[in-house]
Amino acid sequence: MGEFKYQKSTNFLNRAELSIPLGSQTFSKSKTQYPVGSSPLFISRAKGPYAWDIDGNRYLDLVNSLAAITIGHSNKKITSAVRRQLKKGTLFTLPGILETEVAELIISTVPSAEMVRFAKNGTDATSAAIRLARSFTGRDEIAFCGYHGWHDWYIGATSMSKGVPRQVSDLTHKFIYNDIDSLETIFKHRPDKIGAVILEPMSSEYPRNNFLENVKAVTAKYGAILIFDETITGFRLSTGGAQQVFNVIPDLTTLGKGIANGYPLSVVTGRKEIMLEMEKIFFSGTFGGELLSLAAAKTVINLHIKHDVTYRLSQIGTEIASGLEKMILEYKLDQVLNLSGHPAWKFLNWNSINQFDSKTIKSFFMQEMLNKGVLVLSSHNVSLSLKERHIKKLLEIYSEVLFDISKSIADETLARRLKNKPLEPLFKIR
Repeated sequence: MGEFKYQKSTNFLNRAELSIPLGSQTFSKSKTQYPVGSSPLFISRAKGPYAWDIDGNRYLDLVNSLAAITIGHSNKKITSAVRRQLKKGTLFTLPGILETEVAELIISTVPSAEMVRFAKNGTDATSAAIRLARSFTGRDEIAFCGYHGWHDWYIGATSMSKGVPRQVSDLTHKFIYNDIDSLETIFKHRPDKIGAVILEPMSSEYPRNNFLENVKAVTAKYGAILIFDETITGFRLSTGGAQQVFNVIPDLTTLGKGIANGYPLSVVTGRKEIMLEMEKIFFSGTFGGELLSLAAAKTVINLHIKHDVTYRLSQIGTEIASGLEKMILEYKLDQVLNLSGHPAWKFLNWNSINQFDSKTIKSFFMQEMLNKGVLVLSSHNVSLSLKERHIKKLLEIYSEVLFDISKSIADETLARRLKNKPLEPLFKIR
């Protein structure tokens, strides 16, 4: 049944892999994350809260393009704005006025924003912020926490460092979220070497014991630049990002994903005196001022300003999480599954139990959720398009799947019912 249901996806993967490594441009969308034969592998279209695979199966989408979709797929207002701009042109020989208009909107909504530059991916923005910090401070080394993209300065300090010179990797040092001592230790050993501290201000954990305030204080004490990577948290946790939620303002901020609801746009912004360093370093790209994405971003930011989008995202996420937490207790799975993080970006944390390891349980969970019409990985990346009827249906499916997991653990059949080998994580991101 599984192979039949996903036959076109499975067949198309064979074709795609002839021209594309892994058959995908993005690791997190590839067969490394979805079991071949037991899941969709290619999407043909998406609208509102739904996505359809190339076999014609429909799914409630909780992945939402890796958290890039906050309003909903193919939103009419955003699409109309893009179409209007398409008639005028997509890229000009000189800057378009949208560059300034969107920069002004960002400055009006993001607390740290005083000047703005645009790029395409989150990696572009974080790497630009690192170069700015190095130029401004005259220091080469970086302290980081969380996930920040694929460029050498970051990925070289992870288990995916192949292809990165050791000399580059040695410039980057990892500290631990909610452990201020781990950051202080880096500075104590290299007090005049660290040019920037970069972190996701929140991911799967809330900051504890004034962690963000302490990070800011330690960073300032040693004369480094504080960078908040708000590629996901910006325009998801709050219109002004996690910095607005926790009232801790960094020197520089990077934004992306939700700012244009899936159109390719990222942002580096922050204190004017640091941003003016852009006139001295080289950060320049032909498509930084691409106008379709800026038209989308202008519409998205105005929707946030007028309709308090992030408040509703939090409500939606809270309703789903509350229902799920009740089921976890009802089916006695509290030793197997727990939730963490902000309601708009809620993480599902799987634990091993008895003879079943967490990878096996998570893979079975994905297999069954996909089979019942829900796209989900390791978190709920909710969108505004999820209405009460969708949430009700989602919780009904969750109830069926969690009951099945509980029963399969109890009668020791879970591993036998898994149609593929357990999925192996690419590397530990957070």
